Amino acid sequence: MKKIRLFITRLEPSSIQSGVYTLVLNEHGGTRRLPIIIGSYEAQAIAVEMENLTPNRPLTHDLFKSFASSFDIHLNEVVIYNLKEGVFYAKLICNNLDKEVEIDSRTSDAVALAVRFNCPIYTYDFILEQAGVEIEEDSESEEESNPPEEKPKPPPVEKKKTPKQTSADYSHLSNEELNEALKNAIDHEDYEVASKLRDELNRRKKQ
Repeated sequence: MKKIRLFITRLEPSSIQSGVYTLVLNEHGGTRRLPIIIGSYEAQAIAVEMENLTPNRPLTHDLFKSFASSFDIHLNEVVIYNLKEGVFYAKLICNNLDKEVEIDSRTSDAVALAVRFNCPIYTYDFILEQAGVEIEEDSESEEESNPPEEKPKPPPVEKKKTPKQTSADYSHLSNEELNEALKNAIDHEDYEVASKLRDELNRRKKQ
């Protein structure tokens, strides 16, 4: 199965839940983005390394890198290889001299290690198809040159600060309204809401 390389596009606080963050990965040479919800500790671990900050004491991921380097263990790549019930599965592809080993990992931890080892992050097309959000790169320029007729605004997407938000929150919307709301969320770069709307559409397709 062909692997698709991903790059970190952004890391921002969740617009729905407090204490969690949205990590957005962009496919290389494509227009799909993969939003992943991660915890605040893992978000901090990623941000600290990306901003070249040095904490007073090493974080867990820094300790892992120091330990691996001390024993000549290299992290070659990270692969987000599966998606089950909204949970992403990742693995670390490591090698020590001639021996290659795959280690199961949480996706957030895998990305935090990838930025420390400066190694590539990959996934597969079926995961981007299921969980990715399509970005139309030319849409903004087309709208500026050919402003469309004013259309009714899509129904607002409620952002309730609840501990858990499920696809049922959007069950009152029709498919057309969901698609309009999805486009609106993408236009406003709210990828967390977009991913939940996409999940609701996918759920309906399976019924």
